[in-house]
Amino acid sequence: MRKSNILLTIIFLLIFGSAGAQAYKPAVFKDATRLEKIKAVLPKLDALFSRYAADKNFPSIAFGVVVDGKLIHSFHQGVINQEKGFKANPLSDYHIASMTKSFTAMAIVKLRDEGKLSLADPIEKFIPEAKGLKTLTNDAPKITVRHLLTHDAGFPEDNPWGDRQLGRSTQWLKDFYAAGISFSTTPGTGYEYSNLGFGTLGLIIQNVTGQTYQQYITENILKPLGMNHTYWDYEDVPDVQLAVGYRMEKGKWVPQPLLHSGIFGAMGGLITTIDDFAKYMAFHLSAWPARDDADNGPVKRSSVREMQQGWNFSRIWKDEKDFTGKACPILDFYGYGLHLYQNCNDVKVVTHSGGLPGFGSQWRILPDYGIGVVAFANHTYASMGAPVQAAIDSLLLLAGLQPRSLPPSSILEKRKAQLVNLLPSWSGAKASGIFADNFFDDYFVDELKAQAERLYKTIGKIQRVDAVEPLNQLRGSFMIVGERGSLKVTFTLSPETEPKVQAYRISLIEK
Repeated sequence: MRKSNILLTIIFLLIFGSAGAQAYKPAVFKDATRLEKIKAVLPKLDALFSRYAADKNFPSIAFGVVVDGKLIHSFHQGVINQEKGFKANPLSDYHIASMTKSFTAMAIVKLRDEGKLSLADPIEKFIPEAKGLKTLTNDAPKITVRHLLTHDAGFPEDNPWGDRQLGRSTQWLKDFYAAGISFSTTPGTGYEYSNLGFGTLGLIIQNVTGQTYQQYITENILKPLGMNHTYWDYEDVPDVQLAVGYRMEKGKWVPQPLLHSGIFGAMGGLITTIDDFAKYMAFHLSAWPARDDADNGPVKRSSVREMQQGWNFSRIWKDEKDFTGKACPILDFYGYGLHLYQNCNDVKVVTHSGGLPGFGSQWRILPDYGIGVVAFANHTYASMGAPVQAAIDSLLLLAGLQPRSLPPSSILEKRKAQLVNLLPSWSGAKASGIFADNFFDDYFVDELKAQAERLYKTIGKIQRVDAVEPLNQLRGSFMIVGERGSLKVTFTLSPETEPKVQAYRISLIEK
């Protein structure tokens, strides 16, 4: 910036002030004792997972709890190799199957951020064999990278077929496209889970970077996060660390064949430990809250948050309950390699499961609460969602956890004080300069005055006015507490340089 521009800026601020330059205040946890409360619940979680493994007859089970960017607890029980007697421990490596998908998605988003591809690009731009692909209907759009990320490409749901393709070669997938694909739906019309789609993303990574997707993800995501005990192929895992997968047949554990991680490994090939995966969870949690400090991760925080958004509706889980036991349906969306659950209490969970012959896994994080739980088992398609959610519910209920609170912006506090001064008479409201140009076309002063004076009379003598509770930086509410009841005032500010009141509501909250 030139010196003359700097001087002009200083003069402007001296004359006009900095009312429009609002400092962003990120959400914070108000409870300074939350970590101690969480730690007090951990023995109950150990008992929960131990009992679950015993009930399901798993050879081994492992889980971890991540809080505020750190693995604060891990648990390992059972045997990872029945034949050699190796016991589960912090270095035990499990196949995590489809939990791999978000790593592939993260690599794609990183390439997008670097300008090497667009999510709107048709996949034929990177895969010549996909040119002229005959889709289900003639009016279908071309399949894009985003379609693959969100399971919206029209490919059929392919569990368990996809699980058995893990070791397929790159050439096999190219030939598969060249031969033509059978579609179940028209691209861009709805969710259908596709392992083929994520195998295709692996091929795109390779064709864009000139590296295998394994090399690219290892160098650009795993190593920067310090995931040094994470592998793509079981032959690279030290024997004593490798969990063998089993299924029960006629009362006996039968080891399942371990597959190499070929092109389909992009959908489910990673092998990792609880400790290593916790670092990845911590990185996802670190994207929240949005803030101004340094952004030094392998992928931008904004891109991680983008991955966690619900881009494609999946289904409604109608019979779910919240952590208090109350019936509470869940909306299930798919982001980029991740599910987003949002329940009736607006609690948001970012999650993905994994399942292969011999293995089952699950991870869930609550970005608004700063916590997450991950669990592995070496049993065919072990269902880990139930104990992981039970652990989260236990933390929310027994530790009394609350989500981050957003501090009010200075402009919200200022406008709140100005509204309080105007109530209940609304005297001088039009001349106050605090209302946006729409306000007095949408609201009439005589009606606002009559309503406010009636409500003030109803609640009696004012005892206090509470602090503003922000919904975001430009919307909030506050309580006016009287001897016979309370009033709730909600207001929304405009997007102007100096935000003004564009919407207002006052309502009675009876005791």
